[in-house]
Amino acid sequence: MDFLPVFLDIKSRPCAVIGGGDVAARKTKLLQAAQGQVTVIAPALCKTLQIQAKGGGITHLPKVHSQVPLDGYALIIAATDDAVANQQIAGIARQHNIPVNVVDNPDAGSFIMPSIIDRSPVIAAVSTGGASPVLARLIRARLESLIPAGYGRLGELTARYRKRVKDAFQTIGDRRRFWDHILQGSVAERVFSGHMEEAEAVLEKELQEFSPDSSMGEVYLVGGGPGDPDLLTFRALRLMQQADVVVYDRLVAPAVLEMVRQDAERIYVGKERDRHAMHQEEINALLAKLAKEGKRVVRLKGGDPFIFGRGGEEIDTLAEQGVPFQVIPGITAASGCATYSGIPLTHRDYAQSVTFVTGHLKDGSMNLNWHQLAQPHQTIVFYMGLMGLPVIVEKLIAHGVPENMPIALVQQGTTPMQRVFTGNLSNILELAERTQPRPPTLIMVGEVVQLHEKLSWYKGKDTDRQSA
Repeated sequence: MDFLPVFLDIKSRPCAVIGGGDVAARKTKLLQAAQGQVTVIAPALCKTLQIQAKGGGITHLPKVHSQVPLDGYALIIAATDDAVANQQIAGIARQHNIPVNVVDNPDAGSFIMPSIIDRSPVIAAVSTGGASPVLARLIRARLESLIPAGYGRLGELTARYRKRVKDAFQTIGDRRRFWDHILQGSVAERVFSGHMEEAEAVLEKELQEFSPDSSMGEVYLVGGGPGDPDLLTFRALRLMQQADVVVYDRLVAPAVLEMVRQDAERIYVGKERDRHAMHQEEINALLAKLAKEGKRVVRLKGGDPFIFGRGGEEIDTLAEQGVPFQVIPGITAASGCATYSGIPLTHRDYAQSVTFVTGHLKDGSMNLNWHQLAQPHQTIVFYMGLMGLPVIVEKLIAHGVPENMPIALVQQGTTPMQRVFTGNLSNILELAERTQPRPPTLIMVGEVVQLHEKLSWYKGKDTDRQSA
């Protein structure tokens, strides 16, 4: 380790920035954010610093550094455009044992400025030791997406309860277990979603009822999206990373499942036609059982859990049994597959509405409002309809849909294995017989399908397009 990471308290302490340009202005802003009292030493100031000086935000000494004594400062930043002058400033600071940063020359100073993620009172910093500031910024950007703004509010909330928790739990181990439960559970999630009063009420209740030996867990009903892990929401990813158990479906893409915490227990409950790993009632009971054992359970579903995902049935059972739960929506398969295949679900020239229906066969028939589905100027999306494709074609034509109506089959949409088959109602069955698409395949019917060739943009490594 080339540098020791530290967080320096400069609140109300005198700090000097030497230089009056844009770089000096940026460094001044950082010191002000940390509540330092900033003096800028430079013969002239850029516009930003001029405004600061006029408003009293900084003290300006219109001199060169050699004309000003530099002792007495808690911290110095050398930000002139003269490399020799910066070296001199660093030497003087070292003589007075003052921490000094030399902009764009980490070897000359005694500390470097990292890329900062500010979620005060939570602060994270990233540094490459000056080797690659651009890489540090890229890593910071990635961390920004993983650390919600709510972490600051969470830090403030826990600070207020720190003494009470210490009084309530006598051992360090018990306090650690309590805070782990709070910071990775329902209190934290309520803070992240902006429900501060509710979060504090839950924290109060936990403080009274929590037992280090036994506690209720929680179920997170997470939409895993159509397949591309980059389409997961930040909240979904965060909960997947803290889960003790993941209960997942057949339609969850392997790449999405890989985003779950590596040491989490994995339980497969997928359902295929006439072959169920576990019946729905058993899944409902399993989720409640695991949560009552104190585990954080991610119920991971493909697409969105409330769009043909039976999520409502599962949380109904949890609510009846008093098990805490959250629902995290995902990008539904219709939206993901349409986007990645270049088929807009709506378009003012072709379709002014879109309808999602399930094509899952029951007793050899589909109980759908075919008259409504046959209306013009709309897009119809059939989920789980591949086995029933002959019935879909027959019923639509029988209810007046033209035989030349465009139709698309999108297999494994949004993934590198995506395949798109386009045709019309008169020839799609022959195309399906020839190409043999496999589940999961989404069916889209409507004039918008003809835009596929023009608007298709996604090029996965195995992406295939075939037309009748």
